[in-house]
Amino acid sequence: MNKLIALSLFVGFPALFNACAPKQHEESTMTEGIPVIIDTDANNELDDQHAMAYLFFNQEVFAVKGVTVNATRSGGNIDNQYAEAERVMKLCAVETTIPLFKGADKTFSEIRQNLGDAQFDGHDAVDFIIQQGENFSAAGKLVIVALGKLTNIALALQKEPALADKIRLVWLGSNYPEPGEYNQDNDTVAMNYVLNSRLEFEIVTVRYGKPSGTDAVKLTQQEANQKMPGLGPRIESPVEGRHGGMFNTFGDYSVSLFEHIEYHGDPPSRALYDMAAVAIVKNPHWAENNVIHAPILIGNNWVERPNNPHMIKVWENFSRTSILNDFFNSLGFGLR
Repeated sequence: MNKLIALSLFVGFPALFNACAPKQHEESTMTEGIPVIIDTDANNELDDQHAMAYLFFNQEVFAVKGVTVNATRSGGNIDNQYAEAERVMKLCAVETTIPLFKGADKTFSEIRQNLGDAQFDGHDAVDFIIQQGENFSAAGKLVIVALGKLTNIALALQKEPALADKIRLVWLGSNYPEPGEYNQDNDTVAMNYVLNSRLEFEIVTVRYGKPSGTDAVKLTQQEANQKMPGLGPRIESPVEGRHGGMFNTFGDYSVSLFEHIEYHGDPPSRALYDMAAVAIVKNPHWAENNVIHAPILIGNNWVERPNNPHMIKVWENFSRTSILNDFFNSLGFGLR
């Protein structure tokens, strides 16, 4: 996501980079892991890439069914988004074991009338989501971690309404209860469509410049330079980065991403918003949540609907230290 300039509130820096203890995954007792699809505008900035890597390096917790991409205003068209997702998957050595699908280039309003066409915009990702959803039920749902606009999800719900009972959607988006936010604004109609469905829906708030949102889960360039080099498995054939250069590990590519990004706040830093969405699926104790009646966005303002029977979950107050420590442990444990 392209984020607005935010005044940073930093806490826990000394504790964050203390000795790296062995990874612990008390959060999940599922033998085969939590079934997940990650839906991403991967080429937008740098948080999507880190969320993907975090997911891939926690496969004892997650059973990753696939990756779907969508295109938002930054990062180019769907081909550019696909290329960046593929790049990250190669660097994480999962490109042959986890499938990748192109999703929506345009918006829900522009595509929805064409769902009867076999080759509608986004059909590969939408059809994959539907196909995977058919394997689940209300008793054991498929989790979709959505890191961009909600176009692919809304299209899948319109094409196959029964999907609403088989999916838990965890979406990184919105400044709720305040207006604005990049993922939300890229397709507000898709978001409202999901809010008006019966889908199990969780909003992982952004809240620019406030300590209560994922904006608080951030790194400085210095921290990235200290922690990231060499993290992840070393692949045999190097991958060319988005900004040039050849890379054999995701950690080295991360350093390059942090070299080519704009920083905000004091000290200057960059939020890893999307990674926090993956983190709270892994361990819900790393944030707080409230269950509310699903609101609606009208004229870029949230309107509460206290009589709406559709209840959703809103996540806030993320444990920056716990999330980032686990991220570094996940990428470094047993791989260097």
